[in-house]
Amino acid sequence: MAGKDRKKQLARQRYERQQQRRAAEAARARKLKVFGSAAAVAVIALGGAGFFLLTGEDEPAEANAASGAANGECVYSPSEAPGAPEDLGTPAAKPARTGTVNATVKTNQGDVVLQLDGESAPCTVNSFAFLAEKNYYDDSPCHRLTSGGLNVLQCGDPTGKGTGGPGYQYADENLDGATYGKGTLAMANSGPDTNGSQFFMVYGDSQLPPDYTVFGKITTGMDVLEKIAEAGSDPEGDGAPKKKVTIEDVTIGAAAG
Repeated sequence: MAGKDRKKQLARQRYERQQQRRAAEAARARKLKVFGSAAAVAVIALGGAGFFLLTGEDEPAEANAASGAANGECVYSPSEAPGAPEDLGTPAAKPARTGTVNATVKTNQGDVVLQLDGESAPCTVNSFAFLAEKNYYDDSPCHRLTSGGLNVLQCGDPTGKGTGGPGYQYADENLDGATYGKGTLAMANSGPDTNGSQFFMVYGDSQLPPDYTVFGKITTGMDVLEKIAEAGSDPEGDGAPKKKVTIEDVTIGAAAG
């Protein structure tokens, strides 16, 4: 009898989890209509208002240490994502770059030069460099521009819909005391430990909780981002950039340390 009761309890718990997921999905769908976004991810509180960063992942990845790679290695867990290349693979578990690394994002609007922080975010830099060297970002749009309390250009989804990813995800890094001032480079996500390929570049001081992995900064090309931002978005405030932005290539320089 006890075994039957246990089975009933487990079945009830599964049912409740299913109902919770369905309710969450319905809530996301409703919020999409309010904000006019292509896909929902994490909700960010901005003075009581809801805001979204866009990616397409919902299941948490196996966690790494919050401050970096656990035991010197990163965990990249398989995940489903629209448009993920079948033969892309995953980055090496041991980061190849654990110091400062320079990178250049070449776009049709101009180049943006980045300084990647491989010491504070080794798994993120490892993944970003892997995707760049696999030409994952080539010919992909920057699909989202926001303004107001959040001033970012979001890129990294080759589908251009805000739902795409590389087919793997990994844990957050470098969150302790994270801020998102002008010039910050950070990862978009759909909740804790769901980093993939989408990232955002901050062109103006932004109000965000420390939930988004900071993995570098913009050193050159802020004028490029400001020019894109000045043209606005459609819808206004949060939507596709009116000045179309396409990443033509991402190159990774030699590690400086």
